[in-house]
Amino acid sequence: MAFKTDTAKIKRWREERHWSQEHLAELAGIGVRTVQRVENGEPASRETLTALAAAFNVEAMALCIDPETEAAEIADQRSTEAAAALRLSFFIHLVGYAMGMVVFAAISINTGYFIMKWPALWWTVGLAGHAVPVVLISLVARHRRAMGIAHTRN
Repeated sequence: MAFKTDTAKIKRWREERHWSQEHLAELAGIGVRTVQRVENGEPASRETLTALAAAFNVEAMALCIDPETEAAEIADQRSTEAAAALRLSFFIHLVGYAMGMVVFAAISINTGYFIMKWPALWWTVGLAGHAVPVVLISLVARHRRAMGIAHTRN
């Protein structure tokens, strides 16, 4: 199975230890340019990862990202973004609804009764129909967080 180098972790660990790239390269027995390439996201050889792991006193796998884990994190992020977009569209719809109801009330003021009741009723039905998926997605997301379930795990 192929693994991707966790460049953010390598850089974070180096900075937490207050090491320069030169110091890390010296500890690992690799070139400074190699450390720079790894921290910039370029692929690292197995030997480079092993040397860096030895410098950090960890196993080489600690410096890698599992593709399945990365895919699950990306799917969770996309799901969260989609839910946020759905909520935003609902709130935009709600503001339009409120403004429409004000206009409908203004139209009906001179008639003595609410002449715009049918358009208002059907717009309310449409708003409620928009609210249902927003509520369901929010409930499912809350349940998943409570259960600790990732998006694509079995």
